Amino acid sequence: WRARAEQRAMTLFSKALTRAAAAILAIALAATVPQGAQAQVPKTIRIVVPFPAGGPTDVTARVVGEQIGKQHGVSFVVENRLGGGGLIATESVARAEPDGGTLLIVASGVLINPLLKKTNYDPLTSFAPLCLLVRSPHYIVVNKDSPIRNFADFLATARAKPGELSFATVGPATGPHIAFETLKRRAKADITFVPFNGTSPSINAVMGGHVSVAMGDFRDVYGALQGGTLRGLATTGASRLEQLPDIPTVAEQGFPGFEAESWFGIVAPAATPKDTVTQLDAWFQEALQNAEVRSKLVSAGVFPTGRCGADFVAHLRHQSEEIAKIVREANIKAE
Repeated sequence: WRARAEQRAMTLFSKALTRAAAAILAIALAATVPQGAQAQVPKTIRIVVPFPAGGPTDVTARVVGEQIGKQHGVSFVVENRLGGGGLIATESVARAEPDGGTLLIVASGVLINPLLKKTNYDPLTSFAPLCLLVRSPHYIVVNKDSPIRNFADFLATARAKPGELSFATVGPATGPHIAFETLKRRAKADITFVPFNGTSPSINAVMGGHVSVAMGDFRDVYGALQGGTLRGLATTGASRLEQLPDIPTVAEQGFPGFEAESWFGIVAPAATPKDTVTQLDAWFQEALQNAEVRSKLVSAGVFPTGRCGADFVAHLRHQSEEIAKIVREANIKAE
């Protein structure tokens, strides 16, 4: 009887040891598995900006990155990497380690460049889209002394005098140039395109009476419109801005559905893990809802959107199709 009791006791003890060992192993394994997507996001994240420091894209990256850093204990480093019309920065991020530690600010150029030159990336497959961060509608403007009083005058003059009106934007092969070509085709008007190296020179040209009409983003024309040195004919945005409520949209003036804006988004390399992408999406969307962040961005002349995930993917695909169509129809070439 004593022997059987001892054997039973040893069996129970052995089972207890097995259960304890299994529990310890489970705890050890759990400690090695990241707790959700947040654990997989590096503590230092580099945002590559293919535009100069101080511009709207740079400000957007810094303001949003700073907010996420404060909320989630990560550090954002903004790297302004210029050259090749954005190609150098874009291709470098396409090749970067897909761990969430390197992100890229993108604009319409990321879709335009592959249509005009050989690139080592595909805009729709080389990246994991995170969020469409901000937008800035274009404004069609004339000199305050121009005989063109409104958008209807502009179109009537263009149709009555084919090729005589000149239209200035930054370009060629830029978002505003694409917007101009789109409008010209919708309006069935012959207007001469005049490219400039930057938006400021094109705005100065219309102020000086050297070109008939110019197109610039909100931030480029707001001061002159408020000061009365420019007259606004229309905005290409989807709706009027409260800052310039008296300037109607192109869509309101006979072109329903017309919309063309500058936009800036953020992407990661294509192979970035899905849960990391989801975490970053949530962080950026959260930051863009912050009142202080929104105020700082509007002060910089851009307007937060917070369109993330599938919504941003749809935006990129639609933009890619529309841009490709206009590039073909207008036979747009790179400089």
